[in-house]
Amino acid sequence: MPTNEQRRATAKRKLERQLERRAERDRKRRTYTIIGSAVAAVVVIAAVVATIVLTNRDSGTPTASTPTAASTSDAASPLDATEPGKPGALPPFAAPAGLGSNCQYAKSPEPASKPVEPPRAGKVPTDPATVSASMETNQGNLGLELDNAKSPCTVNSFASLANKGFFDNTPCHRLTTGEGLAVLQCGDPTGQGTGGPGYQFANEYPTDQYQPDDPKLQQPVVYPRGTLAMANAGPGTNGSQFFLVYKDSTLPPNYTVFGTIDQTGLATLDKIAAAGTKDGGEDGAPKLDVTIKQLQLD
Repeated sequence: MPTNEQRRATAKRKLERQLERRAERDRKRRTYTIIGSAVAAVVVIAAVVATIVLTNRDSGTPTASTPTAASTSDAASPLDATEPGKPGALPPFAAPAGLGSNCQYAKSPEPASKPVEPPRAGKVPTDPATVSASMETNQGNLGLELDNAKSPCTVNSFASLANKGFFDNTPCHRLTTGEGLAVLQCGDPTGQGTGGPGYQFANEYPTDQYQPDDPKLQQPVVYPRGTLAMANAGPGTNGSQFFLVYKDSTLPPNYTVFGTIDQTGLATLDKIAAAGTKDGGEDGAPKLDVTIKQLQLD
């Protein structure tokens, strides 16, 4: 029969083995926890990176220098500005100091794609508030209402180009049909997305509603169906290219809004958009060839 001392020794060894097994389990548990946390962190980082990559890929902007352009939201109606994560509406207009008092049209690095003289610089009137224009295309007519009260330097340039026949017999080279951006882009006589009038000028509304360093300039807003806006290749590079929005589209507020499109024009745009692009993609030349036969002020 084991003595008391032997029983105590046996119990001690048993306790030691239990403590060792418990310690081993604790070590394994900590190791698995660390590994799990690391994996979770990697998954989160990967998701964030994927979101950024997808966002950058899918939300390009209507630029005057590339044939692959803007992408944004294809919503049928303006998005709720109060819902978190949703783009808001264009900002309310407040006339900035000196609006229209010093319009400048600097020579651009690229020569004019079609001979034309720049518009007159300096002070331009903001009255009348709106100016009507007609855009006749081979696919139908578009009535335009130019917003001279909000973007007078832009309207001054557009009216000057129209009066000088710059847009006549030129193609609308780009149609976007993807999620987020639904526009027809025109105004490049070359039809390649790289042409312009040989001069460039600064952004106006809605860009001028923000300070230049305001981070909201990078946050998308809704450009509603029926908007007429300028394409550009960055701040201060507006020229002759413009885009017509046929579905609500989301873009950062870096594209000058200078007018609206009437219902007849929207019907024409809907017909062009319904046919899609020539290659069946979401961004490319429209399948229906679109030529501006004449663009003139009414």
